[in-house]
Amino acid sequence: MPRIIVDVMPKPEILDPQGKAIANELPRIGLTGFTEVRQGRRFELTVAGEVTDEVLAQAREAAEKLLSNPVIEDVVNVSELAEEN
Repeated sequence: MPRIIVDVMPKPEILDPQGKAIANELPRIGLTGFTEVRQGRRFELTVAGEVTDEVLAQAREAAEKLLSNPVIEDVVNVSELAEEN
């Protein structure tokens, strides 16, 4: 069945303590090429039928009204998940 991916991230002005903790740990495990980490959330919505523009619009509405907190988060992606081979 087709799936839609919704990615939600904290707004840039919101502190991200989990992201900061991850960023601090990366050099300790030898990964030094990263300057900042922001941690977000991902939702997968399974669709009964075809993913149309209307279904994507409904998924964006769900993301903006239910899956995210618009005070502190932005919906950064709503797209169909490409089928894995």
